[in-house]
Amino acid sequence: MATERTRRWFGGRDESRRAEAQAAKDAAAAAFYELDTAQRGLRISIETITAVDDSADARRAVDGFAALGRRIDEVSHAYIGAVDAHDLDRDELDAATATRAKTELDRARDELVRVKGELDRFEEGLAPLLGRAETQLARLAPAVERARQALRAAGDALEAAREQGLRADDLARRLALLGPELTRLNEGAGRHGVAETLQRADRVLREAEAVRAEAARLPERAAEIDKRLVSLRTRAQALATRADGVEPVLSELRRRFSAACWQDLQHVPEQAATASRQAEERLAEAAKAREEQRWPDATSLMATARALLNTADEGVAAAGERLQRLNAVAKDPGAEIDRTRFAVRDAQRLAMSGRTTPDPRHAAPLDEAVARIDRAVGTLDSGRHPDYWAFLKELEAIRATAGRVVEQIREERGKA
Repeated sequence: MATERTRRWFGGRDESRRAEAQAAKDAAAAAFYELDTAQRGLRISIETITAVDDSADARRAVDGFAALGRRIDEVSHAYIGAVDAHDLDRDELDAATATRAKTELDRARDELVRVKGELDRFEEGLAPLLGRAETQLARLAPAVERARQALRAAGDALEAAREQGLRADDLARRLALLGPELTRLNEGAGRHGVAETLQRADRVLREAEAVRAEAARLPERAAEIDKRLVSLRTRAQALATRADGVEPVLSELRRRFSAACWQDLQHVPEQAATASRQAEERLAEAAKAREEQRWPDATSLMATARALLNTADEGVAAAGERLQRLNAVAKDPGAEIDRTRFAVRDAQRLAMSGRTTPDPRHAAPLDEAVARIDRAVGTLDSGRHPDYWAFLKELEAIRATAGRVVEQIREERGKA
C-alpha cells in the first residue's frame, strides 16, 4: 500500500513515463523473441542444407548464417544490457530515468527488428538450396526401402533358380557383395550423409535389379543356349557336306575359265574344312561350359563357332555363285553390258535434266564410264578364255560410278 501511495504521490507524469518505458520494454522483448525464433528456424534450414549439399553455394550459405549469428549476438547483448540497466518496477523511478530507459529499449528494439529483416531476406535467398535439400531428404526413406526390397527380390529369384537345378554362382557372388552396402544403408544418413546414402541406395537398387532379372532369366537362358548348340551343330555338319561339293565346282571353273576367274577360290575347300573342324571344337567346349553353367563362356564360344561357320559359308557360297555368274556371262555377256549401259544413260539423262550442257563434274565421270564399257567389251575378244570375272567386276564398278553421280546430283538439287 505504501508503494501505491508513493506512486500516486509522484503524479501522473512519472507514471506515464514508466508506462511508456514498460511498453518499450515489452516491444523489445517481443522483437527479441521473434528474432530468436527466426534464428532457430533458420539454423534448422542450414542444417538441412549442409546435410545434403556440399556445394560452394551451400558453403556460402553457412558463412552467411555465421555472420548473421554474430550480428544477432551483438544486438541481443545490447537488448539484454538495456533491460538489465533499468529496473522499471523501482518505486523511485523518475521521469528522466524512465525516458532514458524508453530511448535505449526503443533503440534495442529497432536493432532487433532490423537484424530480423536481414535474417528474413537471407532466408528468402536460401529457398532454392533448401528446396533441393528437402527434396533429397524426402527421397531418402523411399530410396532406402526400394533398395532393401530389390535385395529381397534378388534373393528370392536366386533361390527360385537354384530350385530348378541352376547354381547361379556368379549371381550369388554379386548378391553377396551387396551385403556390406545394405549394412551401410541400415546405419543411416546420420553416419554416412544424405547424398552418399542416396547414391548408395540407387546403386544397390540397380545392381540388385540386375541380379534379379538375370536370375529370373536363367532358365530361359539355359534353354536358349541348348537350342543354339543344337542349331550350330546341325549347321556345322551341313557345312562339311557342302564343302565336299566345292571341289567339283572348282574343277569345272578350272576347265572352262581362265585362271584369273578362279585363283582366289582354290583354297576354299581346305578353309571350309578347317573352319568346320574348329567350329566343332568350339561347340564341344561350349557344351562343356553349359554343363558347368559357365554361361558367359558358353555364349562366347558359340559366338566364335558361328563366326567360323559364317566365314566358311561365305567361301563355299562364293564358289557356286562364281560358277553361276561366269556361266551366265559366258553364255550372254550382252545382258550385263545392256544393264551397265542403261545405268550410265540414266545418269546422263539426269545430268542433262533442266540444263543445256551438263556440269563437268558430272559429265566427266560419265563420259569415262562409256569409254570403260567399250574397253571392257573389247577384252572379251582378247582370246579363247576371256577374263570374264574381271569383266564382271569392271561393269560393277562402272555401275557404282554412275550411281555415285546420280546421288551427287540429287543431293545438290535437294539443297538448291
